[in-house]
Amino acid sequence: MNRQVAITGIGVVAPGGVGKKAFWDLLVSGRTATRTLSFFDPSPFRSQIAAEVDFAPERHGLTPREIRRLDRAAQFAVVSARECLADSGLEFAELRPERTGVSVGSAVGGTTTLEREYLALSDSGRTWELDAGYISPHLFDAFVPSSLAAEVARVVGAEGPAAVVSTGCTSGLDSLGYARDLIAEGSADVMLAGAADTPISPIAVACFDAIKATSPRNDAPEHASRPFDRTRNGFVLAEGAAMFVLEELGHARARGAHVYGLISGYATRCNAYHMTGLKPDGREMAEAIRHALEEGRTDPASVGYVNAHGSGTKQNDRHETAAFKTALGDHARHVPISSIKSMIGHSLGAIGSIEIAACALALEYGAVPPTANLHEPDPECDLDYVPNEAREVAVDTVLSVGSGFGGFQSAMVLAREPRQESAA
Repeated sequence: MNRQVAITGIGVVAPGGVGKKAFWDLLVSGRTATRTLSFFDPSPFRSQIAAEVDFAPERHGLTPREIRRLDRAAQFAVVSARECLADSGLEFAELRPERTGVSVGSAVGGTTTLEREYLALSDSGRTWELDAGYISPHLFDAFVPSSLAAEVARVVGAEGPAAVVSTGCTSGLDSLGYARDLIAEGSADVMLAGAADTPISPIAVACFDAIKATSPRNDAPEHASRPFDRTRNGFVLAEGAAMFVLEELGHARARGAHVYGLISGYATRCNAYHMTGLKPDGREMAEAIRHALEEGRTDPASVGYVNAHGSGTKQNDRHETAAFKTALGDHARHVPISSIKSMIGHSLGAIGSIEIAACALALEYGAVPPTANLHEPDPECDLDYVPNEAREVAVDTVLSVGSGFGGFQSAMVLAREPRQESAA
């Protein structure tokens, strides 16, 4: 794979603000978007907090028909895809549609629509016999996750490879990795890639309650997500999306595109161990990091910022700290590391792409987002986790990692575009 892949457009729908500017402003301010859950009555649940997106679809160009037809996750994907297209400056009418593809990640697909329709059909669970006459004509699109890729493809008329990648909480990294590989191997010139998830629903909240993965710090929702803090007690459920325009670097340069960075390395591994458990040594994550760095011919000591998975669960943060020490060696103690989940929560399959947006913007603006709510560092998490305040750091190389149920461990490396040699 000798074709380099550039990020030339970014679109974000995230808690705290829609659009990449609002997203970045929130991160560097260190503000949190976690709050008491408002989408439904949270009182029956152990964890009553979430990072919700204030999203009015009509304000973002969706028509009444699109609003009725599209699941909330698909709405997020379409809106962020339109933003990244505008940001890239691409004229898709001038592209070869068969060389343009789509890759979208999602962990739970059309959960919002599926739960809403089930409640209507079953009279809120009071009847087992469902009357098919009440079924929405658009229910199939929510039931089949592949509809996410189809909707994004329609935005631009992309007729090349189209796929949904669903690998739990690493979906947003893996969808980008798949898109990068298609361009690098020559199967596509341009890809719209990213992820979307809207899991804030009673069924999802109940599932995470059952395994006590989410924080019950209901009295202080804005301070509930505390990655790497000694007092952390679980993650905060969230929703969101991020989409990107990825291009072969020569293609981007030929049209004078602005390049946020190159995806120089990517790797994914599985621990083949436990559905939700993690080995404390972090070996599989370390292996993914090592391979991603090697693929990009990147010296570990050149990594200027690490965007951590940083979910805020006891086992994840220990596991991740061990992985950084193994993969980066002594450099792990000197590189700034942070978790933006402390501010925008954990949007499951979408978060990996949202974190890559943060990484690309860190390269762009020379700043590292903080880990909010980090006031009592855990002695077992003894690295530089950038507590509470953003830090100005000019970086050329960024590492982002993800960890997901099922044992998935993924790593991606972004690098600044190398300077072009001027003609003699």
